[in-house]
Amino acid sequence: MHGLWILLALSLSGVHSQFPRGCTTNEALQKKTCCSEWTDGTPCGSGSGRGKCRPSVVPVISVLNESLLYDDRLNWPHHYYDRTCECFGNYSGFNCGYCKYGYYGDKCDQKKTLVRKEIRELTLVERKRIFSYLALAKTTKSKDFVVLTTGDRHNRDTYTFVDASVYDVFSWIHYYSMKPIMKKSVFIDSKNYAHQGPAFLGWHRLGLLFLEREIQLMTGDEDFALPYYDWRGEKNCSICTNDFLGDNDAQGNLSPYSHFSYWKVICSGYDCPDVYCRNHEEHTMEKLLRKPGSDPLNSRFPSFQDVEDTLKWGDFDTPPYNETSRKSFRNSLEGYLRPSDGETLELSMHNLVHMYLGGTMAQVPISTNDPMFLLHHNFIDKILEIWINKYNGTPELYPENREPGQGPYECTTPYFPCYQNKDLLQTSRHFGYTFSKYQEFGPGDSDEGIVTAATTYIPDQPQTSDPSLEPSSGLRNP
Repeated sequence: MHGLWILLALSLSGVHSQFPRGCTTNEALQKKTCCSEWTDGTPCGSGSGRGKCRPSVVPVISVLNESLLYDDRLNWPHHYYDRTCECFGNYSGFNCGYCKYGYYGDKCDQKKTLVRKEIRELTLVERKRIFSYLALAKTTKSKDFVVLTTGDRHNRDTYTFVDASVYDVFSWIHYYSMKPIMKKSVFIDSKNYAHQGPAFLGWHRLGLLFLEREIQLMTGDEDFALPYYDWRGEKNCSICTNDFLGDNDAQGNLSPYSHFSYWKVICSGYDCPDVYCRNHEEHTMEKLLRKPGSDPLNSRFPSFQDVEDTLKWGDFDTPPYNETSRKSFRNSLEGYLRPSDGETLELSMHNLVHMYLGGTMAQVPISTNDPMFLLHHNFIDKILEIWINKYNGTPELYPENREPGQGPYECTTPYFPCYQNKDLLQTSRHFGYTFSKYQEFGPGDSDEGIVTAATTYIPDQPQTSDPSLEPSSGLRNP
């Protein structure tokens, strides 16, 4: 552990994730303390009443469970830190220097609800602004965060922290959470912290919130909202054109006239279980590729009926809480289960879209490198939101389970502050956003009648006509 070291360089912009730059010094790692100073010069902004340094959340899985003791992500963040910031009120972030999602202002006392719109609803100017923001995030080094790399996960003395762009930090978070869980010297390929379990939907919801807020901070545009792609019933990828996400040739190379033709893929290659992101320098990264419809075994998008069938499953998740769960909304939406019967295990929904789009998107651990990932998962999040409104979803519906990293009280890996997995199972309005109505949904599409630009917002209202849209008081967001 004491062999960890950090490679620093000049950099620019940053809110809530792993690893905060100030927490990767030798002193911080040896003391296992991540209580960075705010601008008032005190840890966690304690001098200004924003928060305090406290012992982190009590481990959910006993450290005596030696079969899992060697995975550095277990009981996040205890392997690295025993003391982290506890933020008060609406303050948040690794140093309590930011606001909870949905809140703004110097005192985090201004609440508003952004509207995420379907990308084809946006004007040309709005699309250009989003594409320019993504390009800026791809090329701007993160001020607050670094990423972890090693060629040997068994040897802690080889762990190194390096700089990455704002967008690449987001991509790395997904990659890091998807690496196989290590039980002593054995890697379990079927287990990771972001998929194949109850945490799947909340984990990706938090990832989108993280990048959305990072871009807001980087650009100063607090009204920026990520778009989504409603792919239901598409005969081909209608947004795979240079006016949108980019055309491609037969080999999967994006058109030179695409907004993303120059993008490279962090953590590409060396896809071995004992490696953390060997390719983090641009000259070693692979090019971003996309080949929609080229896989004859996965040659279609999910249909309108597939989505309606997915929404008929009222149990958020079912035993054994993995990719074999039957009659499970989560497993149907994640795409391991045939939506129509809830029994047949087959590729569908979320997984089918990844495989249909091909190229980088089909390599799921690094799929975040394609901006198509954002639009796809934002629509997955909209389907989750419809389910929450339809079945009055609350954190109490998140199931108890023994899957590592997937338990209701475990911190979502690898974020600061701690968001317990269960706390992400509630209406999106609690986190400061909602969705436009783009195409017809069945019952549960609660945003009917909302027509507003993605760069405007809905003022927060004390009451709504639909009680399922009211934030639950069960959220624990230290």
